Amino acid sequence: MMDSIENPVQDLWRIFRIMAEFTEGFEELASVGPAVSIFGSARTGPEDQYYKLAERTASEIVKAGFAVITGGGSGVMEAANKGATKAGGMSIGLNIELPLEQIPNEYQNLSLHFRYFFCRKVMFLKYAHGFIVFPGGYGTMDEFFESLVLIQTLKQASFPVILMGSEYWEGLIEWMKEKMLKEYEYISPEDMNVFTVVDDPQAAAKIIVDFREAQGPAGIELPTGMKKTQT
Repeated sequence: MMDSIENPVQDLWRIFRIMAEFTEGFEELASVGPAVSIFGSARTGPEDQYYKLAERTASEIVKAGFAVITGGGSGVMEAANKGATKAGGMSIGLNIELPLEQIPNEYQNLSLHFRYFFCRKVMFLKYAHGFIVFPGGYGTMDEFFESLVLIQTLKQASFPVILMGSEYWEGLIEWMKEKMLKEYEYISPEDMNVFTVVDDPQAAAKIIVDFREAQGPAGIELPTGMKKTQT
């Protein structure tokens, strides 16, 4: 009986916590300017090739005039924040509370903390002019495929999605082509064109710069059939 009384109260307070996370995120990130979200494994060590590649890539992104947003943890996230900070740019970490506590890396000059994954995901997306995805596990795949779904279903304006490290991604991409596209026809041919595989940091930065310039002063162009709304 006690649980039935307490649960509605707990749910109510949960709503307020969710509102607070959205409010803080919007207030803190609204003024950072164009940004690029970078994802990848937290288990990548400083001597790993992808750690070094993420650091160089973030540096190029900052030089191109973008802030860098990561999940704020270790591995690729740390590398990207490090590269952005060393290049003199805005280095943002969207940290998440986990059962095995995530320790924020030391290279963030703007650090936000989230309890709810979905609030954090909104912040990754809302202020990003592109996604760069490095090798990683379930969390990385979640961010990658969610971005593809949002573009495919016209829920989000099209923006560059870049996979860094062709050696890591080639097996997945081949499976998507052979199984999802050809054998089962669960996706359309054009769905394979919403991401690009790149190995060079400068090439990744150029893709995002070219996309931004192609949109002109009006901002990001929405897919056909969508209307721009004030946010």
